Amino acid sequence: MTPSRTSPAQYPVPRGSRDAPRVDHVMARRTFLAGTGAVLLAAPLAAEGQRQGKIYRIGWIIGSSIAASAHLVDAFKQGMRELGWVEGKNIEYEIRAAGGKLERFPALVAELLQLKVDLFLAPTNAAARAVRNATSTIPIVFVVASDVVESGLVESLARPGGNITGLTLITIDTLAKQLQILKEAIPRVSRVSVLRWTVDRPFVSPQEKELERAARLLRVQLQVVMVKTPEELDDAFSAMTRGRADALLVLSNYMFFLHRTRLADLATKARLPGMYPVSEYAEAGGLMAYAQSFRDCHRRAAVYVDKILKGAKPADLPVEQPSKFELVINLKTAKALGLTIPPSLLGRADEVIQ
Repeated sequence: MTPSRTSPAQYPVPRGSRDAPRVDHVMARRTFLAGTGAVLLAAPLAAEGQRQGKIYRIGWIIGSSIAASAHLVDAFKQGMRELGWVEGKNIEYEIRAAGGKLERFPALVAELLQLKVDLFLAPTNAAARAVRNATSTIPIVFVVASDVVESGLVESLARPGGNITGLTLITIDTLAKQLQILKEAIPRVSRVSVLRWTVDRPFVSPQEKELERAARLLRVQLQVVMVKTPEELDDAFSAMTRGRADALLVLSNYMFFLHRTRLADLATKARLPGMYPVSEYAEAGGLMAYAQSFRDCHRRAAVYVDKILKGAKPADLPVEQPSKFELVINLKTAKALGLTIPPSLLGRADEVIQ
């Protein structure tokens, strides 16, 4: 199916002139068949015009808050507009936010199912699982999910299977690269605390195994600190201090994203230079971030939604892996921590926050 456009005109059925002489049987038969063909042709064209006039409804599950995700909502809507989708004309968005409360997902999904949405946009692993548990027929597009094969969201990256597909956030070596950049920025680092959310990712991912391998090569000791609720963050940073951590590496999670300003403040108070999973953390006061752009992921997710609304099956759309990463460094935070970032690293940064 495609976005709304002008419906084809109805083709007139040929008619004889009142002044024409008597038509023989052959001519009459040809006229009848021509008229019948025109009617049959016009019927599907009219039906197609009705389908094109449909306003599609997107059910959107946000793990954090609408305010915290406003820039991502804008990025996705921009991508949709670029593809010809106009809000209120051929597309509508039903956005529901969990406010960081994972247990609210099933109720929000049930509410959107009652609205008979045509497609679910469920950006994170937790949101995508909640939707998939509720429907096996309505298409689902995730945007910043990770470990999508290992966690069982899809059968494979090339052939997702089922009613779900989308964009994955990290590659196998993303965490290792983050640690490498952190070590390059602060050569004295020998012990790094890894902040991990246990509810959303109960297993050790291939990326984390690669991180452990990189730590051995860089002669860095990892201290994994796990939290289950936002209330545990203060205790988590106290544990990092007791463990004599030199730096911090935060794993990707929607709850951390919601509390990114608080995380940056806690890290600064603990004198811990941090590497974060997306640029928004650096914008909120974190030292640096190396990852794929959340904004770009949401804008590109519109391509998946567009294809599915036009008739493509999610099972046939390969999961997109990141190909472009951005390095963002916050020099204001570096100064507050008493750090001097090497010029060679600053020169490679995509963005430097003064």
